Amino acid sequence: MTISTATGGGGAGASDAAPSRVSHDQDCDVFQEVLELVGRRWMGVILFAGARGAQRFSEYRRFIGGISDRMLSQRLKELESLGLLEREVVPTTPVQILYRPSPRGRGLLDALEPLVSWGHAHREDGSAAPEDERVGAGAPTR
Repeated sequence: MTISTATGGGGAGASDAAPSRVSHDQDCDVFQEVLELVGRRWMGVILFAGARGAQRFSEYRRFIGGISDRMLSQRLKELESLGLLEREVVPTTPVQILYRPSPRGRGLLDALEPLVSWGHAHREDGSAAPEDERVGAGAPTR
């Protein structure tokens, strides 16, 4: 998706190749869909936990304070159905279920990383996270 900031309008300096209204509307629709997806309660946080090394249900729960088991289970299933997480069943006793960001999920995380960096740089309380706590920098020490 290419987001254009050109407004068209045909005034001085307007390009004949100005984006069409349909393209702008489509970009807005896609942008809104992505924001709604990652903005749903716990969805983005679960993806970030996977990027930081969580694989098993209990690891996701430790990374995400305050989420119920039922909600975590539901969101993991949703993220899997959207193709953002991959689910692997390890045939051990007891059976282990592992969740990892899929290539599609990693692509979304790569797109979100600049937003997280921007958020750290512009926090109202003036605090900024150390580089090793940023997205994709590995699991935090606990």
